Amino acid sequence: MRYSWKLAATVAALVCAIVSLGTLAASAGGDNDEDGNPLDQSRVQQGFNIAPVPLDLHGKNRDLVGYGSYLVNAVGGCNDCHTNPSYASGGNPFLGQPKQVNAAHYLAGGMTFGPFVSRNLTPENGLPAGRRYEDFVKIMRTGIDLDQAHPQFGPLLQVMPWPTYQSMTDRDLRAMYEYLRSVPPATPGP
Repeated sequence: MRYSWKLAATVAALVCAIVSLGTLAASAGGDNDEDGNPLDQSRVQQGFNIAPVPLDLHGKNRDLVGYGSYLVNAVGGCNDCHTNPSYASGGNPFLGQPKQVNAAHYLAGGMTFGPFVSRNLTPENGLPAGRRYEDFVKIMRTGIDLDQAHPQFGPLLQVMPWPTYQSMTDRDLRAMYEYLRSVPPATPGP
């Protein structure tokens, strides 16, 4: 009887050790967002690999910045409308050249679409486009033009693809915002 109790205790301790090691392995590497949810590390790393400008990570969640870069640069195509011109001289992939994003004016706006001009998304006073996170989410979810730049067309952004972005998760929007906080301020291109 005494032998079976020791055996049961040993098995229970072994199971606890295996579960603890599995939990520790799953959480290793700091691969969580600020809410403790795991991020796909391959997307975080790819985001850093494709970031066209040096990033300021001071005081920011590194994994969210990397994931945000992945969303902004690989998924969202933000550069196509918010960088003027989108590609550096000799780096236009549409002309068969090796892709090189225009880092000098990266995300600084200035592209014209009829009567509309894309906005500068780079930090102003440390905030993307000078906007607090709550305003950023409101713009992305509703399309409301907080600047009311074109009242003749109504209160909604007319070129920005917010109807697509509004379906992104809260974590996706948080990551994009964190990334935009990390890019250097820039001025629109010519």
